[in-house]
Amino acid sequence: MGLAGIGRPLSFHRDRNSSQDMAENAKSGDSKIADAQRLMYQGDFEGAIDRLSDQLDPTSPDIEALYLTAVCHRYLKQHDQALELVQQLKQIVPDFGRALQEEGHVFRDSGQMDRALEAYRRACQSNPALHASWNSQAKILASQGNLEASAAAKAQADRLNSLPKELVAVTHLMHEGKILKAESLCRNFLIVNKTHVEGMRLLAEIGVRLGVMEDAEFLLESALEFEPANIQVRIDYVQVLRKRQKFKAALEQAKHLYDTDPSSPVFQSLYAIEAMQTGDYEQAFDLFDKVLEKLPDDPSTLTSRGHALKTVGRHDDAIKSYQSAFAVDPGFGDAYYGLANLKTYRFSDAELKQMHEQLEHDRLTYLNQVHVCFALGKAHEDRGEYEKSFKFYEEGNGLKRTQSRYEAKVMTAEFDAQIEHCDRDLFAKHAGAGCAAKDPIFVVGLPRAGSTLIEQILASHSQIDGTLELPNILTLSHQLRGRKLESGKSEYPRVLRELTAKQLSDMGQDYIDSTAIHRQGAAYFVDKMPNNFRHIGLIHLILPNAKIIDARREPMACCFSGFKQLFAEGQEFTYGLHEVGSYYRDYVGLMEHWEEVLPGRILRVQHEDVLDDLEGQVARILDYVGVPFEQACVEFHKTKRAVRTASSEQVRQPINKSAVDQWRNFEPWLDPLKEALGPTREQYR
Repeated sequence: MGLAGIGRPLSFHRDRNSSQDMAENAKSGDSKIADAQRLMYQGDFEGAIDRLSDQLDPTSPDIEALYLTAVCHRYLKQHDQALELVQQLKQIVPDFGRALQEEGHVFRDSGQMDRALEAYRRACQSNPALHASWNSQAKILASQGNLEASAAAKAQADRLNSLPKELVAVTHLMHEGKILKAESLCRNFLIVNKTHVEGMRLLAEIGVRLGVMEDAEFLLESALEFEPANIQVRIDYVQVLRKRQKFKAALEQAKHLYDTDPSSPVFQSLYAIEAMQTGDYEQAFDLFDKVLEKLPDDPSTLTSRGHALKTVGRHDDAIKSYQSAFAVDPGFGDAYYGLANLKTYRFSDAELKQMHEQLEHDRLTYLNQVHVCFALGKAHEDRGEYEKSFKFYEEGNGLKRTQSRYEAKVMTAEFDAQIEHCDRDLFAKHAGAGCAAKDPIFVVGLPRAGSTLIEQILASHSQIDGTLELPNILTLSHQLRGRKLESGKSEYPRVLRELTAKQLSDMGQDYIDSTAIHRQGAAYFVDKMPNNFRHIGLIHLILPNAKIIDARREPMACCFSGFKQLFAEGQEFTYGLHEVGSYYRDYVGLMEHWEEVLPGRILRVQHEDVLDDLEGQVARILDYVGVPFEQACVEFHKTKRAVRTASSEQVRQPINKSAVDQWRNFEPWLDPLKEALGPTREQYR
C-alpha cells in the first residue's frame, strides 16, 4: 500500500503555526544563543550567562535563553538562581519538558532525590524523548531499591537510544510545540525510509495535533500492515478512530488487543473506553472492574469509570469513583474536575483545601493544573466567592491558551469566506441536487447555548433518535478544504460551486450511511455538533431536506458559560473573554447570512424562551420537524439515555432558570467580553 501524505504537508490549513515556526527559525539562528552554547561547551558558564543577559527581558524573555541560563547557574552550583529561572520557564510554558528536567538536575545535585525523581517523571510526561530524565529516574529508583521501576525507566532510555536520531529530534520538536519543524523533519526521514513504522506513527501523531485525522488514520493503518504486532501503533490507531467517531472500528481494534492478552489492564481499559463509546456500558463497567481488581488504586481507571457512571446518570456512584481517584492521588486533577463538571456537586471544605494545597506545592503536571484551576473556579463560585472563582477560571483558561493555536482573525476570515461564496446564486445553481433524505435534524450554535436541552427534548419523541456531536460534516469540510492556494485561502467553500449534482448526492448519502451506527431505528435523528453552523451551506447542498435548528442563548450568559467550561477538545475560542465574544459576534453575523440566503429553512430557538414557555417552544420545535406533539418531550428529564455533554446532569432535571443571570456575579471582570461583543450584545435576537 502506498503512503498517503508523506510527500505533502499535513498542516496546509494552519496559518499561525507557519508564523510561529518562522519565529522559531529566527531564534534558533540567533548569534547570541549560538555564542552562549559555544561558551558552555568550553566550560565558560559565566561568559555564557553574560552573553545571554540581554535576552532575558522580563516582559518577553527568550525561552531558550532562559533555559540555557538556568543550566549555566546549575553548573556553577548556583542552585537558587537556577530554580528561580526554571520557575519563570514553567510560568511561561507550563509543560516545557527540558525546564522540568533541569529542575530535576538541580534537585539531584543538591541531594533532594525524592523531589528530583518527581521532576524527572513530570519531565518525561511532558516530553518522552528526554533520555537524561529516564536515565536519572533509573539510577535514583535503583538506589532506593525499586528495581522493577528502575528497569522500566532504563528500558525507555534504551528504546530512545535505539531510535534513529532524526525521530528522537522529531519527538523533541513535537513536544515543544514546534509542529512544522517536526513535520518537515519526519517527512524528510520517511522519504528515505518509506516503511519505517515509528516514523509513520510519529507523522500520524503530528497529523492528530494538527487536526488532520484522515491522513493520521491512513498512516497508522498502513503502519499496521507492515507491523501488525506493534502494540503502540494499534493503540494510537484506536485513539484516532475514536477521535473520528468511527466507534465500531475502534471497538474492533481494541478487542483485537484485548483478545491477545485478556489479563492486561491496559487492554482492558482501552476496550472499556471503546465499549462505552458504542453504548455498551455494562461491558465497560465489567472491564473497569477487572482493571480495578488488579490495580485498585489506579486513579485513571477510577476517573474513567466516574465519567461512564455520570454519562448513564448514576450520579452518586460517579461521585464515589471520582473521590476514590483523588484519595489515591491528591494531585489527579481530572477527578476533581469530574466532580465540578457534574454541575450539581458541592466540594467540601477538606476537598477545597486539598485542591489549594496541590496548586501551591507547584508539583502538578500541566494538565492537572488546568483541571484543578477549573475545579477551584467552580468550587468558589458555588460558595459565592466570585472574585476568587474568576481568578481560577482565568488561570485555567490562561494555561489552555499557552498551548492553543486559535486566532480570532483567522476564524473571522473563515466566516467571511462562507458569506462570500455561499450566496443565493450558489443555492440556485444546485437547486434540486443533493440527497433527498429527511432523517437528519441538525442542532447548531455555540456550546453552552442550550443545544443539549433541545436534543433531549427531541430524543424524548418516539420518532427521533438522539445521537452525539457527530464530526461527519466537519470532516467533509476538511476534505473539501484541499491544499491552500498561493493567496493563503483554502479551496473550501469556493469549491462548492464546482461540485456536480452526483457529488452532492453521494456526499449526502455517505453522511446518512456513516451516521447509521449511532441510530436506534427511529425515522429521524439529531446531530448536535454545534460548530456545524459554520457549514450550513454545505449541509443544505448535500441534504436539502434536513432540518436545522439554531440554538441561541443571550450572549453574556452563553459566552461566560463557555469560558468557565473546560472542553475535552476543540472549542479553543472559549479560552479567552475576547476570543469567545468575537466568536459569538461572528456567529450571529453568519447566521443572519444563512437566514437571508436560505429563508425559512432554519428554526431559531432562543434558550430563554424555552425556559419561559417550555410547552409552547416544544410544540413549535416539533411542528418544524414535522412530527406530532408528544408529552414526553415536555417531560424530557424523565427520558433514560446516555448524555455525553457537559449538560448531562442538567437535562436530567426539570427546567431550572437559576443559570440565566449567573454571569452577573462576575460582571466586574467581564469588560473584555462586552467590548468584543459590541452591538451584538443587544442585537443578538
